[in-house]
Amino acid sequence: MLYLVGLGLNVDGISKFGLEAVQRCKRVYLENYTVDFPYSVGELAEKIGKKIVLADREKVESLELVDEAKKMDVALLIYGSPLTATTHISLIQECKRLGVRCRAIYNASILDAVAETGLQLYKFGKIASMPEWKKSFTPDSFMKIVQENQSMKAHSLILCDIGLDFQDAMDQLETASQNYNFSLKKIVVCQALGTKKKRILYGDFKELKESRIHNPYCIIIPSKLHFLEKEMLEEIGN
Repeated sequence: MLYLVGLGLNVDGISKFGLEAVQRCKRVYLENYTVDFPYSVGELAEKIGKKIVLADREKVESLELVDEAKKMDVALLIYGSPLTATTHISLIQECKRLGVRCRAIYNASILDAVAETGLQLYKFGKIASMPEWKKSFTPDSFMKIVQENQSMKAHSLILCDIGLDFQDAMDQLETASQNYNFSLKKIVVCQALGTKKKRILYGDFKELKESRIHNPYCIIIPSKLHFLEKEMLEEIGN
């Protein structure tokens, strides 16, 4: 059987249900290519009491885990909730195709944690992903998603690529906004939500650009605010 186990947002976040499943497994993998972890692999291994093998994108997308799950119980540990990243859906599809049992064990993720900003979840639009730019590769289509969300008066959650430092992300956001003639005003920055290192900042883009923010983090571009959202953000900004 293959278990897709959500770890939640901190090292203590794994559920009792998830921990029991992991402890039954002969092999335990940790998906390590979609997020910058706010804790070490060693801390997690100590918490669950099992040896952890790192699984990169090639390992997961090759579907080797499904072949292993034909013979034994296998767990894939995933930061947040297991199906937040669409890449993991393919594992469930392959299990169904081959008749391998599979179970997703859900947990808290960034998608619900951002509600701590005071922004109402049902007012968020399509999620945007910001990749790390290279010299010859500077994709800025995430800004098109922001524009589309703004046209619907929907907030934009921007998830930043693993390894992308905050300062570089802000530089990319500024360049992309200029390419799309989009005016960056007040934004929200969230660092390590759900952990002791949590920070939520709200203010003008130019002011927050110089902030010292550590991974993992996300950026939110608010749209039209309900008065309760405005009150909450103003409290954060003070």
